[in-house]
Amino acid sequence: MADKRRFELFAQFIVERFSAPRIFDIAGGQGRLNEALAKFGRTVTTFDLRHKHLPVRFAERAFSLEEPCEAELLVGMHPDGATRIIIEYAAMHRLPFAVVPCCSDNSMPYNPWRRYLAGLARERGFPTVEEHSLPMEGRARVILGQF
Repeated sequence: MADKRRFELFAQFIVERFSAPRIFDIAGGQGRLNEALAKFGRTVTTFDLRHKHLPVRFAERAFSLEEPCEAELLVGMHPDGATRIIIEYAAMHRLPFAVVPCCSDNSMPYNPWRRYLAGLARERGFPTVEEHSLPMEGRARVILGQF
């Protein structure tokens, strides 16, 4: 079962490391990470296909590489099949990113998937790629990239 504190813990991690005032939350479900980041004064747009969501700034669509760049940071908490596009979009626009991956979009086991994502970030030109652990149960490894 997922840790109920995951959104607050990830939001705290994000604000401690990034000063970005505008954030894209990719595949953000109902917008719980958006809600947690807004408490820190961040302007967040959550992208997800859900019809039901919290009363947060929400784009009810899948995120794509064609999305206009109106953020200084991309994040994803267990973004499933959108994890790779977060890294690709961030690289394309030279933005930092932070993702907490869970399942891969190609049935790759978790540890090889994390290694693949870190390698993808390096391949796309990120000079700094790090992994950190959030103090929570479940999939808690954060991969972040910065220029």
